[in-house]
Amino acid sequence: MPGARAFARRVLEEWGVHGRADDVLLCVSELATNALLHGVPPGRGFLLRLLPYADRVRVEVHDSGRGVPAVPLPQQEDDCGESGRGLLLVAGLSDTWGVAERAPGKVVWCEFATTPAAPAPPTRSSVAPPGSSLRSAAPPTSAIPSPARG
Repeated sequence: MPGARAFARRVLEEWGVHGRADDVLLCVSELATNALLHGVPPGRGFLLRLLPYADRVRVEVHDSGRGVPAVPLPQQEDDCGESGRGLLLVAGLSDTWGVAERAPGKVVWCEFATTPAAPAPPTRSSVAPPGSSLRSAAPPTSAIPSPARG
């Protein structure tokens, strides 16, 4: 999980997402761990994607395993031990989450509302030096494949 978290941290920093970064990183860890434990057959990996939108960030973990993950019901929480608590965290920290089919496998996703950073007032240090230009572009879609398990 360190590689998935480091990737997500780097992308969030590049996009300027700070307010929800800890929640996003924890959910990345939980979803990636679930994919490795329950969704990745031997010799396969998973795909982690982060998608930027104007008002939110979406995290997707694609795996090739069968089954649909579910949050344990309240009466099952005490019985789930170490298993099942990850989706409780995802459901509690994200604004929305879900599961979509793919062939083969599934995509487990969650979204986090973000607010754009307020533009800094102009100062001498923020003015572009002569001969340079300022550009803005939409952040690219970022994805990192996981290493295949052996």
